[in-house]
Amino acid sequence: MAQNPSSTQSFWIDSTQDVSTYPNLISETFNDVTIDVAIVGAGMAGLTAAYQLAKSGKTVAVIEAGAIAAGVSGHTTAKVTSLHQLIYAQLLKDLGEEKARLYAEANQTAVEFVAQLVEREQIDCDFSRQTAYTFAESADQLQSIRDEAQAAQTLGLPASFVTETPLPFPIAGAVAFSNQAQFHPRRYLAHLARAIAADPSNYIFEHSRVLEINEGEPCQIVTAQGTVHAKDVLVTTNLPFLDQGLFFAKSYAKRSYIIAAPIEGDRAPQGMFIGTGEGYRSIRTTPYQDRQLLLIGGEGHKTGSDEATEERFERLEEYARSRFGVRDIAYRWSSQDFVSFDKVPYVGKLTPMTHHLYVATGFSLWGMTNGTAAGLVLANTILGIENPWADLYDSLRATPFVTADSLKNNLETGIHWVGDRLKALQHHSFDEVAMGEGKLITIEGKQLAAYRDETGQVHAVSPVCTHLGCIVNWNAAEKSWDCPCHGGRFSCQGEVLHGPPVENLEVYPVATTETVSTR
Repeated sequence: MAQNPSSTQSFWIDSTQDVSTYPNLISETFNDVTIDVAIVGAGMAGLTAAYQLAKSGKTVAVIEAGAIAAGVSGHTTAKVTSLHQLIYAQLLKDLGEEKARLYAEANQTAVEFVAQLVEREQIDCDFSRQTAYTFAESADQLQSIRDEAQAAQTLGLPASFVTETPLPFPIAGAVAFSNQAQFHPRRYLAHLARAIAADPSNYIFEHSRVLEINEGEPCQIVTAQGTVHAKDVLVTTNLPFLDQGLFFAKSYAKRSYIIAAPIEGDRAPQGMFIGTGEGYRSIRTTPYQDRQLLLIGGEGHKTGSDEATEERFERLEEYARSRFGVRDIAYRWSSQDFVSFDKVPYVGKLTPMTHHLYVATGFSLWGMTNGTAAGLVLANTILGIENPWADLYDSLRATPFVTADSLKNNLETGIHWVGDRLKALQHHSFDEVAMGEGKLITIEGKQLAAYRDETGQVHAVSPVCTHLGCIVNWNAAEKSWDCPCHGGRFSCQGEVLHGPPVENLEVYPVATTETVSTR
């Protein structure tokens, strides 16, 4: 396993290199595939829905742009809990008790669904029951903790207010949810994938990016490698790559960062933890060789809005060393999720006019349970089974566009649309790009996103995101071009890393003589 903290591969993926064994969708082999349901995206929501549908007798095809469970589900902290930091007091205020109770029930049911499936099928995924805590270190955050504990108890959740936790530092107070869980997400999802593919009537395709979906009788799911036909299609790609439904305008992309450090078992805190306030930290452990691996996350920000991403990792590493006495950082990676403006996922029809296209998105950083619940809702919808959470999660529900979050997000999008185009006017030569650096420049009137690698070679691409035309920004820690408008991400060579875009950035040919920086 990788021990280089400069690597940005997650532990979940690094420790499961052997589970990604499914074929591409090759035209001459699979082009005539017709199944009941196509699921686009092999993460928590997609594989949960596919598993349920396959067990109910439907034929399914899961189509994934990369490898199974290697997207957001492979970069999560993997807490399986209905404790979502501080949400229930706010849901009671904004949505009322009935809807808040449904949200609580959906996520608590998701915890038990995962637990029962692990037990029934003996899934080897480091599953363990844990107490989950949201903690406040200072007294000025204590009232929000008390309010959350009271709200959660009102909604029937296993919540209590406590003043002590297993953390190695004092707290002012915490809300604790008993009998929650944690696991290795990719091992769990790999088991679901194997169970689906065990029936030869079902298919799982990796490295097959869907480019378009045409609704019809049947629907056509088009990739560069071939086309699949299905009666119904579920789009579970974190954010739908299809712009119908305007889900990119009803949510915003948020990146967060995780570091992982080996720690002796007797020093590892028992439980799952998340702080409050700005600069909060998310904490858990997982088995690692003969020790534990301490995972610390945080430093979240809107995707593409911050170029100083390296400093965010450094702050997490300093926290791990000062609070837990760790020495070596084994892993560091980041994740991305979409936050809905009312903090409730969108699950259901893609638009009011579509009859066979469905979507699940907006899990708001709690995708292990919200994604599971979404998968169950989608499966029930296809099977014609009434689901108690379908109306709450309804993708077509009236959405509170005019909120502080939505106004701020749309204002920032407009600022980036104009302001980021001006950044390129400040630089006019590849010589201004240092080794390991990415920069927006203008060459002969053409705007470019230029990166100089460690050998001195310049890689230049169009800075215009292929989704809706925003200008990408440089992510220094991960050597990627990130779109600040709707969360699209591209490699330094312009290849799509994260949707909603499906097309790569246009490559600008650079003369091989452009290999020397003046710095």
